[in-house]
Amino acid sequence: MFSDLGLGPELLNRIEEIGYTQPTPIQEKAIPMVLQGRDILGCAQTGTGKTASFTLPMIEILAAGRARARMPRSLILEPTRELAAQVAKDFEKYGKYHKLSMALLIGGESFGDQIKRLDRGVDVLIATPGRMIDLFERGNILLSDIKVFVIDEADRMLDMGFIPDIERIVSLLPKMRQTLFFSATMPPEIRRLADAFLSNPREITVAPPASPAATVTQALAVLPREAKRKALRRLLSHEDTLNALIFCNRKRDVSILHRSLQRHGFSVGCLHGDMPQNRRTETLEAFRNGAVSLLVCSDVAARGLDIAGLSHVFNFDVPINAEDYVHRIGRTGRAGRSGRAYTLATPDDTRQVAAIERLIQREIPRIVIDGFDSPALEEDEDKRPRRSKSRGRAKDREREATGERRRSDRSHAERPSGERGQGERAAAERGAADRGRATEASRSRSRRRRSIRDGEGEMDVVVGEAGVLADDGDLRPPREMRRRRRDDDDQADEKVIGFGDHIPAFMIRPARVTSDREV
Repeated sequence: MFSDLGLGPELLNRIEEIGYTQPTPIQEKAIPMVLQGRDILGCAQTGTGKTASFTLPMIEILAAGRARARMPRSLILEPTRELAAQVAKDFEKYGKYHKLSMALLIGGESFGDQIKRLDRGVDVLIATPGRMIDLFERGNILLSDIKVFVIDEADRMLDMGFIPDIERIVSLLPKMRQTLFFSATMPPEIRRLADAFLSNPREITVAPPASPAATVTQALAVLPREAKRKALRRLLSHEDTLNALIFCNRKRDVSILHRSLQRHGFSVGCLHGDMPQNRRTETLEAFRNGAVSLLVCSDVAARGLDIAGLSHVFNFDVPINAEDYVHRIGRTGRAGRSGRAYTLATPDDTRQVAAIERLIQREIPRIVIDGFDSPALEEDEDKRPRRSKSRGRAKDREREATGERRRSDRSHAERPSGERGQGERAAAERGAADRGRATEASRSRSRRRRSIRDGEGEMDVVVGEAGVLADDGDLRPPREMRRRRRDDDDQADEKVIGFGDHIPAFMIRPARVTSDREV
């Protein structure tokens, strides 16, 4: 029960009004530790209530005290604007009976409105790293009063390249603070960051890392690439689809698939990172309200978005990163509800499918869509025996040489003895001639012919050890045959502007005479 976790009566009343009765495992373990002031390293699969596990105790901690202008008391970093906006909405929902102020700092919105909120003082600052650094560099934020610092979806931060920004933000925070570090997966890079940011943390893991929820039914269909759109429409028509997210890997493909589904009469919207923020917010709100039943999106919607009663997730493209598969299908089957996740693959997606199945430690069930061919996935290249390219080429050359020797030996044995003697003598003569030509070529290379351009034009020279033999028959020392370039105006006798012998030839220019003196 929530009443056993140490939360205050006002917060417990609000939780009861919302309808929460039993805390999830991550909430049950994390909330008491946060209230004790411990640093937390939390790892749990998506959809298990990680947001409430840090927002509820933060509200209780911040209930006492008051924020000062431009000096927030807590900071929550999120990787995407949508996730930051959702955490802000959850904070308002949970903190209805607490007089705590909040500011949401995300890109695509007015700097002026955000600065006004900061000037009034905020208890909770929810931000994306980029906008956070922008406002700090403008002098609108002071981070010296941060008591609680939260890094949410840390593995997504790593994927999006935000780690240098986070490291900079951490360097600006006070040393005496409480840090809460949450991630759905725990790759080695994230663990190293946690070791750097946290002080004697309490590690909480409530499910195997990167494991999909048991309430999600998964399926994989292998199709020819040109049949994927038609197969998707077939699934959407035959499945009992209330609402669904359809994921593509590229923003361009999001727009193409969105237009295709619109032409075929589906109620569909699109969402990707290149859209203006106001359109992204409107589209997501329309999907939540049921104005559109399908949302074609990029991975910007794969993390943390809580869509009530989402029935289906379709991976139109197999995700490039295996971890993204877990997050995508984690948008459905949340809060104990059941959901379905379909992935459309092509034979070229063998490696990505194998990586996903290694990550989740089980095979995704294969299905065949009626009316469509189902080609087999190619053999996973990771399972094939590998050899280095250099070793492979060396073995190929060795085999070719062995074959040539065997053919030569065979033809030599088949010839009569007289012919063999004549052939051997001819081969010896040819070998002597080849060696003579090679010796001459070597000598020629050691006396390389060089074309040197002087003030009068080109002349061929031969470079040897003693000097340079020019066409006029003079033997000149190499130092006197420095490479020179014809002047642009063919006035080689004019003086040259330069800075000693080290100036490159292409920078040498003749002096221009405008009067009695040179300029």
